[in-house]
Amino acid sequence: MSEPINLDELDRRILNTLQTDASHTNTELAELVHVSPPTCSRRVKQLSDSGVIERQVAIVDPAKVGARLTAIVEITLDVQAAERMHEFEALAQQEAAVMQCYRVSPGPDFVLIVQVADMPAYHALAHRLFTAHANVRNVKAYFSTHRAKFDTRIAV
Repeated sequence: MSEPINLDELDRRILNTLQTDASHTNTELAELVHVSPPTCSRRVKQLSDSGVIERQVAIVDPAKVGARLTAIVEITLDVQAAERMHEFEALAQQEAAVMQCYRVSPGPDFVLIVQVADMPAYHALAHRLFTAHANVRNVKAYFSTHRAKFDTRIAV
């Protein structure tokens, strides 16, 4: 893990504004955070170059593009050697339906957040990732019936 970067008040204002809506032009953003456009542009570049801003994306409503089923999946591997953990991570990273993959402790080895169209799509994914993968010992899936909150903002 990398060390936290010291952020001043302007950095925090920029980050909070961008996390709410990253589609602002530099001029709009500068006005919202109360600095000149050149200062704003320079700070955003510094935040990007330092890795604080990883990327800017559009957040898509899964249901509107046919990905209506969210699964939270716990995975326990048979062998937890570093190489075998990396192998599973690589498989998970290749699957577009896997939105998030976490190594966790204690309990299962991994928790995945999966977004698929329906149960047949989940079964196909499960076969590719869990059944066909010889090192998976246990899979426990939870299927979302209602999303009460979803946010991508980090408190800064």
